[in-house]
Amino acid sequence: MSDSDLRARLAGMINGYCVTQAVYAAATLGIADLLKDGPRTIDDLAAATGTRPDRLYRLLRALASVDLFAETEQGMFTLTPMAELLRSDAPFSARSFARMAGEEHYATWGRLLEALKSDENAFEVLHGKPIFDFLADNPEQGRIFDDAMTGIHGQETAAILDVYDFPDTQTLIDVGGGNGSKLTAILQKHTQLQGILYDLPHVVDRARPNIEAAGLSDRCKLIGGDFFESVPAGADTCLMRHIIHDWDDEKSITILKNCHAALPEGGRLLVVETVIPPGNEPCGAKFLDLTMMLIPGGKERTEEEYRTLYKAAGFELTRVIPTAGELSLVEGIRR
Repeated sequence: MSDSDLRARLAGMINGYCVTQAVYAAATLGIADLLKDGPRTIDDLAAATGTRPDRLYRLLRALASVDLFAETEQGMFTLTPMAELLRSDAPFSARSFARMAGEEHYATWGRLLEALKSDENAFEVLHGKPIFDFLADNPEQGRIFDDAMTGIHGQETAAILDVYDFPDTQTLIDVGGGNGSKLTAILQKHTQLQGILYDLPHVVDRARPNIEAAGLSDRCKLIGGDFFESVPAGADTCLMRHIIHDWDDEKSITILKNCHAALPEGGRLLVVETVIPPGNEPCGAKFLDLTMMLIPGGKERTEEEYRTLYKAAGFELTRVIPTAGELSLVEGIRR
């Protein structure tokens, strides 16, 4: 790669914040929703969003240069295939992810340098409380977070179901199950299973309408509680997706020990996370790891680090099952 190519690549990295904030602004204004029925003039879009036409034009012109929206003629904009993903009604919409990334995440990443020099939790410094307390106290941010997680992780459920058939499982508990979308998909495919959705009480309240709408109320219990205190008994397989990476080793072991106490001898533990590969191999989790450090205070882990966690909690790590993407199922057996 030539010197000029290296400089251009580095400049793109340095200027990444510009794209993040431009996409955030368009997502917050709902531009993709306004264009779902076809092209509109910049004057129409500005009137609908309460923005200045000249400044909104400059935003959309910039985003069109990276294939997000397209200018069909002077002052007329339309959706591109990528922009379709920002529609609120798109399957696994990216709109809430863009809004979350441009607000709490963006501000928190601004404290990366300070965080490297101390043990501070950057999110708590900015907001005065841990992330999950913040979401509980701010329902709109909580709703955006739920929608963002569905948009980011929704397609992962199909990847999980493609590689794992829940052998010998009768009752599956989804610990930290969020809005219930993952457990719903599993119960709909594996009709012999019973389910337990376990999360904080206010999260369970948000999930209840989703379970009812899926017609699973008779097969799925919803239990509110704190997995740092205990995990309900009654299941033979315990599933957690993107839970353990939220916490440091000490807190993760506490959660895993509570799962151990709830499972029978030989019960299965399934932790669904990205397992960081060795060396310099590109992996999105290597940057997600920094987000975990800054916001909840957790970390992404290697296979060996998961093996150590499992052993400390009384589990034997039996296998790491890769999916079609970066995600893996880290399977363990209760000993």
